[in-house]
Amino acid sequence: QVTLVESGGGSVQAGGSLTLSCVTSPKILRWACVAWFRQAPGKEREGVAVMHTNLAGTKYGDSVKGRFDISRDQASTLLLQMNNVKPEDTGMYYCAIREGVDWPCALDSREYDGWGRGTQVTVSS
Repeated sequence: QVTLVESGGGSVQAGGSLTLSCVTSPKILRWACVAWFRQAPGKEREGVAVMHTNLAGTKYGDSVKGRFDISRDQASTLLLQMNNVKPEDTGMYYCAIREGVDWPCALDSREYDGWGRGTQVTVSS
């Protein structure tokens, strides 16, 4: 069972940047899709970005393409670099994992079975 803990959320002005982190336990993940989702009040959970732990490729939601970047650092922490943020980026951000699958990874929350508790991002105009 993989546990995930997000951090890095906060308040930022529109046009600014924020980096979210997701630490997993165990740290080393093998053959899994790891993703970021977000959920605003009253809205459905939305796929933000996804990558595979062992295979090349990334995928982004249409609303964040060109502004957000998903990656993993040398400590295997999952990162989400958020640039040029907009008020509509406000929401609770979750990292998620689905083990034992190949690329391409889905950006559908129903495909993921491991979730963190989330970190809140608030963008003011």
